[in-house]
Amino acid sequence: MAKQKTSGAARSGKRRPPTMAERADRMVLYERAVHDPATEVDFLQRVFRDARKRLPRSFREDFSGAASAACEWARRGPQRRAIGVDIEPAVLEWGRRKRLSRLTPAARRRVSLVNADVLTVRTRPVEVIAALNFSYWVFKEREQLLRYFRNAFAGLTRDGILVLDAFGGYEACREMREQTEHRGFTYVWHQARYQPVTGHLLCHIHFRFPDGSRMDRAFSYDWRLWTLPELREILLQAGFRRVTVYWEGDDGEGGGNGEFTPSATGEADGGWIAYVVAEK
Repeated sequence: MAKQKTSGAARSGKRRPPTMAERADRMVLYERAVHDPATEVDFLQRVFRDARKRLPRSFREDFSGAASAACEWARRGPQRRAIGVDIEPAVLEWGRRKRLSRLTPAARRRVSLVNADVLTVRTRPVEVIAALNFSYWVFKEREQLLRYFRNAFAGLTRDGILVLDAFGGYEACREMREQTEHRGFTYVWHQARYQPVTGHLLCHIHFRFPDGSRMDRAFSYDWRLWTLPELREILLQAGFRRVTVYWEGDDGEGGGNGEFTPSATGEADGGWIAYVVAEK
């Protein structure tokens, strides 16, 4: 019987040091790469104030993950209360340990983390509900998405708003990879499969590191690529009385400038991001 070969490190009793990928926290990488809670909350405040002529106090973050936006909301003042709703208990627990713990004791008491399905959750009515980072695209059938919008409608105060984001353009239908360099890692957005007949879109997030290590499929998304006309129609069917699309401006070099204003038409861009604001 042949003897099993051992590595030099094993023979010497030395352990291989962990790679950068093994040491990294995928949740931290995600927030550094794609999530900006402060900017999100700024926008939510602005569109509510524009519609209702006052600042909102209450907020629910659906598909909240680590509830970073909910924490940012509560951080902004003693009158602010927030709810984070997510179906994954492990992700909520990460948020409780890593994000909620950063708040003052008073602010922590104004944040509630709820482990529940957004299709059926019941919470105290709030002025603003947001489902961002395209999270609601997990609902692939019209009736399922309508059910979510109706439940969100029921969770709002009489003058509340629901805020969504969306992306599109012909680049959204491409099977492609796009890399963005960040300090200490490379973020890779991978549109792995698109089905034109169903609109189903499978995407992954990968991370690459300077030492050559990789974190493949750190996050995966099995979505439907909903269009803005579809979203507007379903929101109105759910009971919302007005739906406004906020379109991103141009930076003059073919990219977005991060400034969103109401638009009735949009532009025929290859790739665009927009917000959808539905008023109760």
